[in-house]
Amino acid sequence: MNAEAAQPYRLVVVSGGTSDPSSTRMLADRIADRVASLAEARDEKVAVSVIDLRELANEIATALVSQLMGPKMTRAIELLGAADAIVASAPVYKAAPSGLFSSFFHVLDNDLLIAKPVVLAATAGTARHALVVDEQMRSLFAYLRTMTVPTSVFAATEDWNSRELGERIDRAAVELLLLVESGFAEKVRTESWKSYQHEYGSAGGTELDIDLSTDLMRLATGGSAAPRRKP
Repeated sequence: MNAEAAQPYRLVVVSGGTSDPSSTRMLADRIADRVASLAEARDEKVAVSVIDLRELANEIATALVSQLMGPKMTRAIELLGAADAIVASAPVYKAAPSGLFSSFFHVLDNDLLIAKPVVLAATAGTARHALVVDEQMRSLFAYLRTMTVPTSVFAATEDWNSRELGERIDRAAVELLLLVESGFAEKVRTESWKSYQHEYGSAGGTELDIDLSTDLMRLATGGSAAPRRKP
C-alpha cells in the first residue's frame, strides 16, 4: 500500500491452533500487536483481521477433495488477497506444521500471495522442533512466492517468558513493517505480474505436452513397458 494513502495497512493473521485458548494464536497475536504498535509510533495504522483455521476445518477438507470453496474459505481468500501483510502461525505436530495449517495453504491459488510480506511463526512443546519453521514452512511459502521476513518466530513451552522470544518478535515485526512500507508487493504485482505466474496448474493455463506412449509413462500410469525387440 502507498504511504500517502490514508487507509491503514491490512494485516491478516492466519492461526492453525486448534485449542481454545491456543498458544499458536497467542503467538500470532503478539506479533500482530507489535507490528501495530510499531506502526503507531511511525504515525501509521494497521487493521488486523484473523483467520482461525479451526473454524474452517470442514471447508478446508471439502476444498482438498473437491476444490469447492465454502463461504468461510471464500472470505478467508478475500482477506488474504487484499492483505498488505500476513502473520502465519502453526502448531508443530510430529516434527511438522499441522496438517490443518498446511492443507489450508495447499488449496489456495498459486498466485494469491505473490510478493506479500509474511512472518512465519510456530509453537511446540519442545525446542527440538525449532527448525520446522525454516526447514518446512519457509519452503511452502517460497513456492507461493511470498516475501517471508528473515526472522522467523518459534516458541516452545519454556520460551514464553523469555527475553529472547520478545526480541525475535520485535525483529520480525520491524522487518514486516518495513517491507509493507516499501510497497514492494504492489509494485511486483503491477509491473511484472505475467512473469510471476506459475507455468502450470491453476494459474498458468498452459500444459506441458507429454508423450504418454513412452515406456516410462506407461509404467507410471500402471501399464507395462513395450517388449524389447530382439537384435
